[in-house]
Parts: sequence; structure tokens; C-alpha cells
Amino acid sequence: MTTTSTDNTQAKLTLQDVIARGFRALSLGQLDEARGCCMAILKQQPNNEQAHFLVGLIGLASNDREKAILAFGSVTRLNPGHVAAWAHLAKLLAQSGNINRADHALLMAVKHERGDIAEVQDVIASSYSLLGENQTANEWFQKAAVKAPDNLPISVNFANSQIYLGNTDAASSQLTKVLALAPNNGQAHWLLSGLVKAKDTHHIAAIENILTSQSIPAQAEAFLCYGAGKECEDLEDWDRAFRYFERGAKARRKLVSFDNAQEDETFNSLKNTYTEQWLASQSEGCDTDSPIFIVGQPRTGTTLVERIITSHSQVHSAGELMHFGNAVRRQSNYDGRERFSASLFESAASLDSKKLGAAYMASTAKLRGTSPHFVDKLPYNYQNLPLILAALPSAKIIHLVRDPMDVCFSVYKQLFADAYPHSYDLEEMARHFVRYYRLMDIWRQRFPGRFLDVRYEAVAADVETEGRRVIDYLQLPWEEACANFHQQTTAVTTASAVQVRQPAHTRSIGRWRRYEKQLQPVRDILIEENIIADER
Repeated sequence: MTTTSTDNTQAKLTLQDVIARGFRALSLGQLDEARGCCMAILKQQPNNEQAHFLVGLIGLASNDREKAILAFGSVTRLNPGHVAAWAHLAKLLAQSGNINRADHALLMAVKHERGDIAEVQDVIASSYSLLGENQTANEWFQKAAVKAPDNLPISVNFANSQIYLGNTDAASSQLTKVLALAPNNGQAHWLLSGLVKAKDTHHIAAIENILTSQSIPAQAEAFLCYGAGKECEDLEDWDRAFRYFERGAKARRKLVSFDNAQEDETFNSLKNTYTEQWLASQSEGCDTDSPIFIVGQPRTGTTLVERIITSHSQVHSAGELMHFGNAVRRQSNYDGRERFSASLFESAASLDSKKLGAAYMASTAKLRGTSPHFVDKLPYNYQNLPLILAALPSAKIIHLVRDPMDVCFSVYKQLFADAYPHSYDLEEMARHFVRYYRLMDIWRQRFPGRFLDVRYEAVAADVETEGRRVIDYLQLPWEEACANFHQQTTAVTTASAVQVRQPAHTRSIGRWRRYEKQLQPVRDILIEENIIADER
């Protein structure tokens, strides 16, 4: 009896050692070793809660969201009170657009949360943010930041949340504290650069000192370079600004995957599949005029127009929703890793339009507020435009148009999160723009009158005139609040979060000409493709 008990104790100690080694390997980025530890544990104990949790964390680290969701789901079945697993599950489900399941997971996380783990509070905050509940998210970010004032990622997340809510002074104070503790924190420098217009080179010098004094990870290098480039632009030091943008783009390009040939195949599939005949053959869609889609390229004024529209008393801002694309994926049973692909759009062509529209409306129910209309401002929904026309025939679609060179430069100088992987190489970006431009021409010819083109330059020059045109297209009465959009206090989850709280201006129109020499590769491609005229 004693021997058996001793053997069991020894076996448990051995498993704990393996688990500890797995977590240590994960912390060091040694994912293969961490996976090996998980396999060894689960072979002996298939229901080992810690091992399943570690599998979930490995899934997060390797960007395998499906595996992470399955693993954290296993943890919650084994231990319904595991708050960290519920929190991670809520965040992952929200990211994938599974709002109902995300709501349940978040409810369970909050139910079991005891206020003792700041990292868990941070994940809960991120989940609320993804679900569009930015004020509640900010409260949880603040809890986490108070609980762990020296946890830099949490402090940066809290500052970012403050920026979205327009609390720029509080965000600046938080970021200053972060940099006092970690002067080399790239993301903090980048966020701080975006808060105010630079008046001198003091901050740029601090960034340059970091960049030249040590070897830094590519992600940090990207943050620092984009921050310095923005401030050099503020000071009209154009050549130096471009050098920083170029270096930042090269650093970021190392971290993203972009397949030029695969994207070309996808766009060709869209052109070949979604014809006038295809739309005419579709069944009756979902009968609602509630959605307003704003589409186009990023950095073309999509947020500016959204703020004008959502200043109207009958329109709610739902943010940049991935829900329509996610509904297409679910209805198509698509399991590919690419966000867009030829196979996805080819299979989507046979979907039941009414069911697709109903699925989208059901998934957005928690996010679209109580107003009669809501705005879904996800720029790359232009690829889904025919599917939107079929699924939601009464929806309004607004397409933002901007000078091609200004678009390409504005995108190139912006550091994005996960989207737009083509934007970190001049030629890749130009080739992408050509595909987009040609596709919108085709949609315009095939589906005339089904969406409204709005030119950014016209809106920036005369907000009220263009605003009235847009509001008239939406069949709504004009309200003076639409002209005073910058006074809106709601959250802005976009790269333009600071700018859109200011009146419209024309300062960025034609800015690409400051970099005419550096942007010659882009011009050559756009001229070759007859997108712009050769001015030489």
C-alpha cells in the first residue's frame, strides 16, 4: 500500500516537472518543446487541465486560433471555474465573430473573476473591446493597470483604450509612466507620437538613440520607426520621414505573410464569379434597411465619413466588423487560413442569400445599438460587395475614393495590426491597389446605382455639402450635428482615432508629392496600368 502511494506521488511529481518545463519552454518561445511536453502529459492523463491550458497558450503564440479555442474549451469543460480559460475563449470567439458564444464565455469569465490576476483582467478588457463595449473595456483595463502597475503590456493596452475614448491627456500620462519604467518600449513610443503634433526633435532623438544603440526585435523596430516618421512629417522633415517609414516597413514586412500570386487568383475569381447574371439569379435576401456599409481602401476617409453619418440621431456606429465575412465563412464551411481566397468566393456564390443576410444580422445584434441604422465600416468589405447586394438588398453601401498616389503613400506610412499585409512593400502595395481599382470599376459597371462613390478630397474641402449628399443617399433628414462630427465623443477603433476628433482639413491632400522620388516605383506601376496619367 505504501509503495503504491509512493509510486503515484512520484508519477505526479514527474508530470508536474514536465508541465513546468512546458510552460518554461513557452516563455522562451520554444514552441516545439512546449508541444512535446503537452503530448507527453496528455498521453498519460488525457484530462490534465494544465496541459490543455498550455495547449491553448501555444495556440495563441503560434496564431492557431482554432486549436486555442478547442484547448481552452476543454479546460472549461474540465474546470467550469477556470477564469483564465474563459477569458481567452471570450477573446478568441469575439475575434472570430462568434458573438453569442463570446458573450457566454465573457459572462463566465466575469462571474468567476476574483480580482487577483491582472493578466486575466486585461484579457477580459480586450474581449469587451472586441465586442464594441469600449467604456466597459476601459474600466477593466484600468483595473488591470492598477493591479499590476509595472506590467508594461497592460499599461500600454490601457493607454490605447484611453486613446480610443478620446482621453488623450490620460493616455499621454500613462505612456509617459511606461517609458519611465521601460525607455525602449517601442509601442509606447509609437502611440505617444500619434497623440499630438511634434513641435521639436526631442522625442525623435530619443527614438533614434534606441534604434542606433542596440539590436532590437523587428516588431519594436517597426513601432519606433513609424513613430519617428510621423513626427518628422509633423516637422516637415520629409526626406528623413520617408527613411523612417521605409525602415519601419521593411521591419514589419519580415513579420507578415503576403502572397501576391494568391491575391491575384482571388481577385480573378471575384471577377469571373460575380456577374450581373449571378446577382439576378439569387433568391430574395434578408429584408432590412438597417445596415450601412462603408468600404474602400484604408486611409481614404472612411472614418471621416463614418463620423459624419453616425453623428445623425438615427445612425449607430458599430465599428469595423468582421461579421459579414465571418458569416460567409460559416455558411460556406470554409476552413482555409487565408482571409480571402478564390475557393472561398467560389463556394460562397452558391449560398442562400436570405440565410446569409439573416446570419449577419443575428451576429451583429449585440453591436448595432438601438438606432434604426448602423454603420459597418470595414474597408475591405468591397470584396464582399456582390454578396452584400444579394444578402442585404436594402442595405446602403458607400465607397470612398481618393487620389491613388495619396492612398498608396498614406497606407504605406501607417502601421496596421493584422490587416493589409501588402502595405509594407511599395510594389506589392501598388499591385494590390491596381487589383482593387479594377475590381471597383467592374462592380460599378455590373451593379450600377447600387453604391455611392464619395471622394475624400471633396468631403475634406466641404463637409456640409458632401455630408448632405451622403445623408440624402441614406434617405435621412439632414441634421446639423453631421457637420460638427468632430464633437462626437464615442469611441473610435481606428488608426485615425486622434485625427477624427478634429475638424476636417485638406493638409494631407497631395502630400505624396513630398516623396515623389521615393514613390517612383508606385507611380511607374500605376502609370503602366493606366490608373494615373504620366505627367512627365
